[in-house]
Amino acid sequence: MSTNDRYRDAGVDIEKGNEFVRRIGKMVKSTHSASVLTDIGGFSGLFSLNTEKYKSPILVSSTDGVGTKLKIAFMMDKHDTIGIDMVAMVINDVVVTGAKPLFMLDYLATGKLELGVAEAIIAGVVEGCRQAGCALIGGETAEMPGFYPDGEYDLAGFGVGVVDRDAIIDGSSINKNSAMVGLASSGLHSNGFSLVRRIIFEEMGLGIADKIDDLPLSVGEELLTPTRIYAETVAHINRDFTLQGVANITGGGLLENVPRVMPESLRAVINTSSWDMQPIFHFLQKAGKLDQREMMRTFNSGVGMVIFTPADQAEEVVDRLGALDQPAFIIGQVETRAEGQEPVEFVD
Repeated sequence: MSTNDRYRDAGVDIEKGNEFVRRIGKMVKSTHSASVLTDIGGFSGLFSLNTEKYKSPILVSSTDGVGTKLKIAFMMDKHDTIGIDMVAMVINDVVVTGAKPLFMLDYLATGKLELGVAEAIIAGVVEGCRQAGCALIGGETAEMPGFYPDGEYDLAGFGVGVVDRDAIIDGSSINKNSAMVGLASSGLHSNGFSLVRRIIFEEMGLGIADKIDDLPLSVGEELLTPTRIYAETVAHINRDFTLQGVANITGGGLLENVPRVMPESLRAVINTSSWDMQPIFHFLQKAGKLDQREMMRTFNSGVGMVIFTPADQAEEVVDRLGALDQPAFIIGQVETRAEGQEPVEFVD
């Protein structure tokens, strides 16, 4: 028996891995621009930064995974959108600084490489990169027998963007005359799924094919709705309006993510009646017996990103976002924070 046969018998098929790289090569290259200097399959990815475009270019990086939303993909045996979630989780963190996304790297690990599943996963990553306007310049596919249950995998990513030093959005210009514009989410995005799974599958005993009143999709389809990527809309608003700060509403919800970009001397007053949560949030709140604070801390509750802008620009910003097919709402205002006050207050 050859060495390659013994390694394959141990659970790692090198030839299958090589075939996977060959299969995904064309779609990965579809995300490339002239700035990408390497082909897929190299030891590293090379990207040429156009330094003439920036006076003082600052690289912005982020890394993240999809979390236990992956369990829904396993249950559905549907793997072509989970890559969009991975890109969104990374790139949405990058663009809050005003950065333009440049490239992504992915990491896919599984017990046994299934070519069709892996190809579908990367197709989702590629689609996410297209939506974000960045290149997928490399990654790692690890076959790790005995490490993951059959049919399961983990997916994570690393992204880089660039912004001119003078154009960094850091929240420092947010003031007591700022308004908060909420950009609608596409649903749950990729946060809170440990609680979601407990409520729906354990406590209620529902299955992925079940239908819930007021929800147009099956349970599985609703939960697997891809995370919205805000790169183009944020860039558009940043170009034509004054963006004082941007908060990506992920784990921690509005309660914890909004204060991360505000000066400590200020607080956000958020009117929860200023937008309509999607039905999935109402369902989870009722079924899980969750109070408002837990909802606003665990989920995005219908607001995937918050941008701070001068109050006299807020209405026009909302109108512009609507024209870009991005529903948005003025969800609150910024006030001076007195001693003892919380950084976020929710009002009806």
